Amino acid sequence: MKNDLIYDKKHLPESFNDVLGETLKEGARRLLQHAIENEVEEYLTRLKELKEDSGRRSIIRNGYLPERSIQTGIGQISIKQPRVRDKTNEFTFTSAILPPYLRRTPSIEAVIPALYLKGISTGNLQESLEAILGENAKGLSPANIVRLKQAWEQEFNQWNQRDLSKKHYVYVWADGIYFNVRLQEDRPCLLVMIGALKDGSKEVIGIYDGHRESKLSWSEALHDLKRNGLSTPPSLAIGDGALGFWSALREVFPSTKAQRCWVHKTANVLDKMPKSVHANAKNIIYDMYRSPTKKKGVRALESFIELYGDKYPKACQCLQKDESVLFAFYDFPAIHWQHIRTTNPIESTFATVRHRTRQTKGCGSRKATLIMVFKLVQSAEKRWKKLRGYQLIEKVIAGVKFKDGEELTLQNKAI
Repeated sequence: MKNDLIYDKKHLPESFNDVLGETLKEGARRLLQHAIENEVEEYLTRLKELKEDSGRRSIIRNGYLPERSIQTGIGQISIKQPRVRDKTNEFTFTSAILPPYLRRTPSIEAVIPALYLKGISTGNLQESLEAILGENAKGLSPANIVRLKQAWEQEFNQWNQRDLSKKHYVYVWADGIYFNVRLQEDRPCLLVMIGALKDGSKEVIGIYDGHRESKLSWSEALHDLKRNGLSTPPSLAIGDGALGFWSALREVFPSTKAQRCWVHKTANVLDKMPKSVHANAKNIIYDMYRSPTKKKGVRALESFIELYGDKYPKACQCLQKDESVLFAFYDFPAIHWQHIRTTNPIESTFATVRHRTRQTKGCGSRKATLIMVFKLVQSAEKRWKKLRGYQLIEKVIAGVKFKDGEELTLQNKAI
């Protein structure tokens, strides 16, 4: 029977589990030991021609280094690394398999910040790790988190000063994200920018501690990027209606076109209308930015104004005042539209960040919030997908003109 082949370890004798675990650990130990021995032999073989005047080899094995234990996913494994002696003192052997001072496998090192960042509180960390690694997990106490956060802060400071002179972001998404801080009354606003590179990949450009998305805060952030070498202006910036960002952008990168986020705009418009008309109003707004041409999109906006102008003037004014920056995406490749009509790259990423801060009821300080956001976004960045049709980015960078998502050629320019 198929079900007969399914075992639950709770129904197995404890001695069986112990024997199985020890067998796995011993197999892993032998495999690792064998790999390290082979690594040393290959190193000695490569340098076997180096000899002393007496004809003896200059680089030889010289016993073993003191045995050390490595924490792995299946428990502690004891390893003895061969010692290599260089009589000339010109070469130093460093194992790629077992680096100096390694005490935990990289997968275990990744578990600690992953658990913490994804919602496990510091107080529950040890219990969570023991559930994964066994009750003999050592050196994984909550004190590790304190050291990790110190290392993260140093990493963030270095990242924030990195050289951007070779970067060219064709599209930039910008937004201000608010968080609760336990030890402060005000809510910090983190200014976040994500950019799309020539190869279509997305990466975080900057994370700054701002003040209510003010023009001054955004100006400081943009000027800081310039000081780090970001001299080439983006072709298009996508953001919500925060006036601070757009005012600062016009001063720092005046040639960059502006695209207002349709998700934010839709929410702002519907907020000024009764729920009874939301469904129909949302459909018309949908037609504005889902139409195949800018002309049809503008026509949908005009229909909205005609239908709701008298009853809901504030909602219509909310649309009309930003008309010039709501349809900028039509001047870029159609295959990029789904990426550049909204600030979704930031919004989707920060859903995870907000989950983490809710789990811990907010960070204790503005600095702790900034560092946590940096690590969470850095983790999310690894899973971001490239822009669809990224091959056309080169044309955007080259200044090729697009109309309604299609490249303007001599033939259709004449039309």
